[in-house]
Amino acid sequence: MRATTNRTNLAAGFRAGLAGLSLSAIGWFAALPALAQSFQTSAPHAILIDADSGSVLFEKAADEPFSPASMAKLMTTEIVFNEIRQGRLSMDSEFQITEDAWRRGGAGGGGSSMFAQLNSRIKLSDLLRGLIVQSGNDAAIAIGEGIAGSEENFGRMMTARAKEIGLTRSTFRNATGYSAPDQKVTARDLAKLAIHLIDTYPDLYKIFAEREFTWNKIKQQNRNPLLTLDIGADGLKTGFLEESGYGLTGSAVQNGQRLIMVVSGLKTARDRAGESRKLVEWGFRAFEPRQIFASGETVADASVFGGAQGSVPLVAKKPVRVLLPRGNGDRISARVVYQGPLIAPVEQGREVGRLRITRGDTQALDLPVYAGEDVPAGTIPQRALDGAWEVGTGLFRRAFDKVGAGDKAGATDKAGAKS
Repeated sequence: MRATTNRTNLAAGFRAGLAGLSLSAIGWFAALPALAQSFQTSAPHAILIDADSGSVLFEKAADEPFSPASMAKLMTTEIVFNEIRQGRLSMDSEFQITEDAWRRGGAGGGGSSMFAQLNSRIKLSDLLRGLIVQSGNDAAIAIGEGIAGSEENFGRMMTARAKEIGLTRSTFRNATGYSAPDQKVTARDLAKLAIHLIDTYPDLYKIFAEREFTWNKIKQQNRNPLLTLDIGADGLKTGFLEESGYGLTGSAVQNGQRLIMVVSGLKTARDRAGESRKLVEWGFRAFEPRQIFASGETVADASVFGGAQGSVPLVAKKPVRVLLPRGNGDRISARVVYQGPLIAPVEQGREVGRLRITRGDTQALDLPVYAGEDVPAGTIPQRALDGAWEVGTGLFRRAFDKVGAGDKAGATDKAGAKS
């Protein structure tokens, strides 16, 4: 059974975290004065996230799939970074530029290229810069073939790895981002991938900030237009296909705060740069952080079946912060959802549910909550009492369902008579 926790602790947390804001009679809503105009973007797909808290500041069709174009190279990069971390590759590992990589990914292929020479062997440290800074399709194909034997196999590897790190709505078919019918991502998944790259591989991530790279005596500038602007941008990836338009996954840091943005579907490169800048600058200007719960503080309580006690406190492993608009009328609500009751024994630290904070129609925060303490199995009398209670409530639910079904049937009959 899916359960929503008792909201006593949620209400207390919101009262403390939203001090100075008016709370509704329900106790776990907050209202803010309305802005004259909300943020708008011409990008068909967009999302803006505060990287530290996970707060979603803005979204537009963030879960609708689209072709990633060269932003698929972020997943290619993640595979390489992970292989290095696992010790299966090093920056000195060499990859061969096959005829396919040279012909289809080189300048003759019509896309971006690092201009690698046919049959040459290139160190991974250089291939990564060809991939990230120059968006080289030849580099991407060489990496895919070198790691998985073929780009098709690498595409399957990308999809499997994407699922492992929580990209639930993305499917990859190649290392380059070249058009493929079922190669699709979402703005939300690309933002998650960006945060994962930054948090998991901080040293390797620095390559994304490099402004230029020279290979085969050809110097190319980083294709990320935000890097040339004074907004704290430090990386990630552009993309373009006729079918998906111009897109960008970007990151910027100001005063210790990192924002992650994704846009896609824009008509020109100029639109991409302008809308990306506008979104990032608005995010830094229009929001302020509020802490709702401290790390380890009880967020709510979950019911426990067959335990030495009837409930267990739920906690977050890090401070729960949400970014709130400086002047927006959206209502803020919070709930903890879990499959319950939990069955004893319950181990401390076990993930048991999700804390979801919603601002208006936007799910601003969704993060796991954990059992705050051990709950051992109860005595035989305690378990028997819980069992009797469950049987009783189960009979009540079934009886209620029957009554509800009868009501629905009656309503259907009446509707039919009218026709």
